[in-house]
Amino acid sequence: MRKITKIDIVTRPNKLEELKEAMNHIGVQGMTVSQVYGCGLQKGHTEVYRGREYNINLLPGVKLEIVVCEVPVELVVETAQKVLKTGKVGDGKIFLYNVENAVRIRTGVEGSEAIMDEK
Repeated sequence: MRKITKIDIVTRPNKLEELKEAMNHIGVQGMTVSQVYGCGLQKGHTEVYRGREYNINLLPGVKLEIVVCEVPVELVVETAQKVLKTGKVGDGKIFLYNVENAVRIRTGVEGSEAIMDEK
């Protein structure tokens, strides 16, 4: 069985389309995208609404979850960095996880074949 890796990419919402196109270009066939809220080094900011000051410490972001076995993990990480890096706080994070197994519900196929395109 081939090694399966899950890659979570958390970044700015305005970079989503460019990142999706770049992932498709390198052969990433599937991904899950979620809207998320969080804070990192920037710790949010303060806004004034109707004369009252509010701390906004959870900022909007997007999270792409990608599982790969054929596309090299290093290529996914390098591509994401090229697309997302602005040099400013808030560019995001990339997390890598080893996946023990995957199961395609419809067929019961397991392992790397469960995430690969059926031919």
